[in-house]
Amino acid sequence: MKKVVVIAGPTASGKTRLGIELAREFNGEIVSADSMQVYRRMDIGTAKASAGEQNLAPHHMLDVAEPWEDYSVSRYVQEAAACCEDILTRGKLPIIVGGTGLYIDSLLSGRDFAARDDGDEGLRARLGAEYDKSGGEAMLNKLRVFDPERAERLHPSDKRRIVRAIEIFTLTGVTATEHDRRTQVLPPRYDAARIVLNYADRAALYSRIDSRVEEMASAGLFEEVAQLLREGVPPDCTAMQAIGYKEAAAALRGDCATQEAIDLIKQNSRRYAKRQITWFRRWEGALEINWEALPDFAWARRLSTEFLHSRGI
Repeated sequence: MKKVVVIAGPTASGKTRLGIELAREFNGEIVSADSMQVYRRMDIGTAKASAGEQNLAPHHMLDVAEPWEDYSVSRYVQEAAACCEDILTRGKLPIIVGGTGLYIDSLLSGRDFAARDDGDEGLRARLGAEYDKSGGEAMLNKLRVFDPERAERLHPSDKRRIVRAIEIFTLTGVTATEHDRRTQVLPPRYDAARIVLNYADRAALYSRIDSRVEEMASAGLFEEVAQLLREGVPPDCTAMQAIGYKEAAAALRGDCATQEAIDLIKQNSRRYAKRQITWFRRWEGALEINWEALPDFAWARRLSTEFLHSRGI
């Protein structure tokens, strides 16, 4: 099976730097796995690798979409898998670096997203309107006819999942329950050696996050958001709901003071980091590197190199 390396962890844990160092050591190229770094001109708030960092090692899956696009996990898997295959074909090592666990797991899993996750926006809109008119219980009864297992798991108020389950069956003739069952037995797409970065002390991570937010604000985060809004990027689009952008936009509208927005970005970033830690904790067989007060990249590089060699890389 084709081998890849994954470097994951919560925000502000040093993934970008370690990824670059390992890429240089193992003849690798970096494939970003960050749901917000895919957007062009969203650089500061997403902590995107700088031009200088990108010059140190080739980077892929950065700046592949406009901020107003509704970028999906299915599109990510399709495009990132193509990047990995190209890297492998050229005899190099794909190093997947990022903190979006869903993107990483979906890329590695070998799932087929084509019919299920892209969907049909027109059909989805019609089913959504039918839900609004008929009510959740009526739509659940409709779902129950062909997918009773999924219907039993859903609450009548869960409009999104009810509509999605009906849409999947309408488009493919396969129920959402059966689709999930089939994908669970698919072999993984890659043999992944996973490295997870974190801090031994949660307070140290939170302090680093707070410092990073201050650095972003000083580097021009609010100006970056203002420019996106001047370009006509809708404030309610997916990209502008990202942590840092939503709060900055609120401050620019006058809904809160700048410092209030900064404090809220810190709080929301800490909460997101906690969810990331929970996600990556489920990974079995990963090399866990837990920093003390400050990251020691020389030590992390040695540990990672030994681990990767043990995995045949």
